[in-house]
Order: sequence, then C-alpha cells, then structure tokens
Amino acid sequence: MTKSVTVLCWAALLQCLLCCRSAGASEPVPPIVEKVCSTCHGMDGNSVIPTIPKLAGRHPDYLFKELNDFISGKRKSEVMGAIAPTIELGDLRKISVYFGSQKSTSEKVSDPTAAALGEQVFLNGNEQRGLPACGGCHEDDGSGGKRFPRLAGQHREYLIDQLMKFRNDVHTYAGARFMREVAKRLTEEEIRAVAEYVSAK
Repeated sequence: MTKSVTVLCWAALLQCLLCCRSAGASEPVPPIVEKVCSTCHGMDGNSVIPTIPKLAGRHPDYLFKELNDFISGKRKSEVMGAIAPTIELGDLRKISVYFGSQKSTSEKVSDPTAAALGEQVFLNGNEQRGLPACGGCHEDDGSGGKRFPRLAGQHREYLIDQLMKFRNDVHTYAGARFMREVAKRLTEEEIRAVAEYVSAK
C-alpha cells in the first residue's frame, strides 16, 4: 500500500468516526445555559463549587417551578433573584429540560461512620422522635421527583447549608414548613451524616 493510499484510508476512517460520534451526540447545549447558567452550575449541571447546587438529574418540572419561585420572590436568593427574572419563559423550559436530562455526578465518602448513620436516618428516620425517613419524599435512591428535589450526588456542603437554613427558619418560602419541622428534629451530627451519605449516592 502506497503512502498516499494509507493517508486516504486514515482520513476516511477519521471522517467515519466523527460522523458516528455526531450521530450519537446528545442535543446541543441551549445558548442560555452556555451564556448564563454554566458560569455557576457547570455546562452539564454538575457545579464544581461545593456551595452551589448541582442541577443535573433534577426533574424538569421541579427545576421549572424552582426558577419561577425565584422570579416571583417565593424563594429568596440575591443571585438567582436577579438572574431568573431576565430569562424568557421559553428559555426557562429549555434550561429545565436540559439539566434534567444530564447525569449527576457523585461525591466520594470521606467519613464511612457518618455515612452509615446517614443511611439509617435517610432510609428509616427515627419513629420515637417523630423523624420521617428522607427517602419518603426524596425516594430511597435520592432521585427526587416533580415535587421534591434530587439529593443524590449533591454537594455535602450545600446540603448541610440548606438543612441548617431550614432548621434555623431562614427558609420561609411556601412549602418549606415541612422541611423546617424535619430539620429541627435532626441533630447537627445527623444533618452532616445525611449529607455525607446521600452526596455519595
């Protein structure tokens, strides 16, 4: 085989691979995600900043409602309260569907003992203390749904911060009352344990 023929064969093979890759590629990233959302939440919804939530894998309906709650002021956030109202309705839906279709990454367990306690609380709660199992609303695998957010794979720092805000009555938006009651029945050790366990799911 001559050198020129070899080059042509390699070129044809490369073109074929590129075509196959394009055919199997997922939908392109919506421009609004690339221009706005990815700055904090990452292009695929898996933020690398521990205090900023991962959006990948959350149910599109939940994400859409959450964005609208920021717009209406039901949920308070200096950042999202300023950004969400500038996004058009069609883009809100695109954002929700796109991030909902992405795969969430998981954290690594850093404290096995805490993770074991967190698993017990997450799956079983504590009947004597009137503490419901987290999985009752968020599903046993932490995947969440239309009404409740995905917790599996979420940053442990973010989860701890949110649970402490529920516990200390910082979150007062509609629908937060139940979580405030639950968080008040959790010890700080249990809050950290639940976060350790579910972040690695």
